[in-house]
Amino acid sequence: MSLRDDLAARIAAQGPITVAEYMAEALLHPTYGYYSTRDPLGAEGDFTTAPEISQMFGELVGLSLAQSWLDQGAPSPFTLAELGPGRGTLMADILRATARVPGFLGAARITLVEASDTLRDVQRKTLAGHEVTYAETPDDLPEAPLWLVANEFFDALPIRQFQRDGAGWRERCVGLDAGKLSFGLSPVGPQASLNHRLDDTENGWLVEVCPSAPSILSAIGARIEAHGGAALIIDYGDWRSLGDTLQALRHHEPTDPLADPGQADLTTHVDFEALAQSATPAAHTRITPQGVFLERLGITARAQALAAKLDGPALEAHVAAHRRLTHPAEMGNLFKVLGLFPTTAAPPPGLEI
Repeated sequence: MSLRDDLAARIAAQGPITVAEYMAEALLHPTYGYYSTRDPLGAEGDFTTAPEISQMFGELVGLSLAQSWLDQGAPSPFTLAELGPGRGTLMADILRATARVPGFLGAARITLVEASDTLRDVQRKTLAGHEVTYAETPDDLPEAPLWLVANEFFDALPIRQFQRDGAGWRERCVGLDAGKLSFGLSPVGPQASLNHRLDDTENGWLVEVCPSAPSILSAIGARIEAHGGAALIIDYGDWRSLGDTLQALRHHEPTDPLADPGQADLTTHVDFEALAQSATPAAHTRITPQGVFLERLGITARAQALAAKLDGPALEAHVAAHRRLTHPAEMGNLFKVLGLFPTTAAPPPGLEI
């Protein structure tokens, strides 16, 4: 039995499922789900995130958070949280970079929001020596000052897809065609939540909606506005969703999203406008290209300081990592950064309103 067989039997008995339902099963099914069964990161996995490319990324993210903490009066204690922390590499770099910020680590209560038991085991090893607690969802984070980072978290949340049809919408679903999983469209109908998209779409255009994002951002924004703090959301996408962005990656290569559910990573581009609006009453920054954000924080100077101690292949790899993180043709423009902060405070360093 495979997840493909399981889904095919379910669809045959009950009818097509939404793209969101398909993504949830493919990524988080307890037996066959992608994140439930493996460590997907690095050379042996299916994709590589910015923290795995270079320590500079996590160091600068950490220093932005720490400066924001200082700017807000250095409250103690506070929650230092990460959503979807992967191997724990980003948090480890944040903790190392902020160790010299007086009082920061002593006041921090490290909390990770992670669904995968496999990755939790890896994170505990990476962060050995630090006291770490886990939260099942952002709703479970303490009612306390909150400094949070989410790097490539929202792109893996299940999304629904809707195709414009006149003044209504057809939902894109996953069904069966000659026994194989295939995409299809539901009958046309109204979607009140998409009424505002009738002004900027045309017949046949597709938009994506992430059903779980609003509650996550609402929990984060409410804590930040009520108790102080900041959030850095780093992901690929743009201000407003448009077009089919569902993609699958296996062994670092694109593949058919329906070919082998549970065997490939599924992601979509993030609708930053929806995230920002869901975080009210907290304030939000403009979305900023990752390369610009890192340059504002001094990544080139940091890269030069590290390069002075390197030569040969190590130096070449370091230069390539700097380029990959910042260059517009690589991650520098594809990835964006959104900051959340209290309406009475300044935005996190590296970002503007």
